[in-house]
Amino acid sequence: MSDEASFKGRVTRQGEEAIGKLAQELLENPVVSGALSAAFETRERAMRAQEVAMGALNLPSASDLERLTRRVRSVSQRLEGIEDGLDRLDDRLQRAGEDGSTRSLEERLDKIEALLARLEAASVSAQPPAGARSTSRSRTAKRSTGNS
Repeated sequence: MSDEASFKGRVTRQGEEAIGKLAQELLENPVVSGALSAAFETRERAMRAQEVAMGALNLPSASDLERLTRRVRSVSQRLEGIEDGLDRLDDRLQRAGEDGSTRSLEERLDKIEALLARLEAASVSAQPPAGARSTSRSRTAKRSTGNS
């Protein structure tokens, strides 16, 4: 049995080597490599012509459909991520409601709103009146041009 296995292995190796040599010689042959190049170029031109024709008929090409499929998959994955985030948020809010911490959350939000209102009021009162700003600008402009 081992003689058959070794014979089979030897024949397989020799066959693979012969096929490899044949493929290498074919690829090195300028006629064969030129024919392969011409065939690939012809294929590319045919694909471009098909896309132009499909575009002229206002029909999507295969590449358009592939691109659209990739975009739909991307949007779907993003939507799943958003859904997961919303589910986690909903779970946290339900747990917070069960703990009675909803009231403390509302109190914190009220405090934040009050603080923002005070900051807005302070920033409005800290700004100089509109007329005062334009007067100081005109003085600065006169000084920089040399007109006093």
